[in-house]
Amino acid sequence: MVFTVNKDATLIVMAAGMGSRFGGLKQLEPIGPNGEVILDFSVFDAVKAGFNKAVMIIRRDIEKDFREIVGKRIEKYVDIEYVFQDMENIPEGFSVPDGRTKPWGTGHAVYCCKDVVNTPFALINADDYYGQSSFKILYDELVSGEDTCMVGYKLGNTLTENGTVARGVCDVDNGILRSITEHTALDKNSGIPLDTIVSMNMWGLKPQIFDKVSSDFVDFLKDMKNPLKDEFYIPFVIDRAIKEDGARVKVLSTDEKWYGVTYREDKESVVSAIKKLFAEGLYDGI
Repeated sequence: MVFTVNKDATLIVMAAGMGSRFGGLKQLEPIGPNGEVILDFSVFDAVKAGFNKAVMIIRRDIEKDFREIVGKRIEKYVDIEYVFQDMENIPEGFSVPDGRTKPWGTGHAVYCCKDVVNTPFALINADDYYGQSSFKILYDELVSGEDTCMVGYKLGNTLTENGTVARGVCDVDNGILRSITEHTALDKNSGIPLDTIVSMNMWGLKPQIFDKVSSDFVDFLKDMKNPLKDEFYIPFVIDRAIKEDGARVKVLSTDEKWYGVTYREDKESVVSAIKKLFAEGLYDGI
């Protein structure tokens, strides 16, 4: 397939998490007919939409497997740069608390990219399937609009039958995000309407966000309540920018259905869904 790019835009993929609920490195779990992992489809969809560079945020201990299982395929149609989410990569004047082994979180993942990304960028999770149209609306807004943006999913399109999920529940007013609240255990019986807009960590951001992330990370490190477990999340940065700085965040609604392997029992249904998308011709040329 020949891809056409009009304006520079980068896809940043957060792929350093272990996937504790799943029980292993779910980023590298094959779910496609040719051994593809979910990330293969996200990068393919992003490049098809217009993104012309991909940055993979990984840990050093999974680099070899990641390059072998994913990188070799993806690098055939997009430039890739690797960024390591090292716990020691924190602002000057701070040190890692003794005994801390838990990663710093998604905000820290973005912080680690501050010296390698200078274009508008999309931020996604490695283990979530977002859908082709979501990448297209995000790219179009990212390269033409001035605001931060996010793709908002209907809660009912992001649930699994095999347990609860963590989602950012959004308060949206006329297409503008007013606030985002993290919920760590949602299912269809949580009492939240299934058409409620939630965040799947699919953000459209400008390079200026790195200054905000850096300053907020300093505040986070100063104010930690539990130095061994507190995490610095990118939705916290966005929510704070809205409330304290008057930032505008445009919500781009999608009817796409999320697929993901949150639990090992999810794999069968995801494999079946991806097989159907192949049959529909969405991934010819991957």
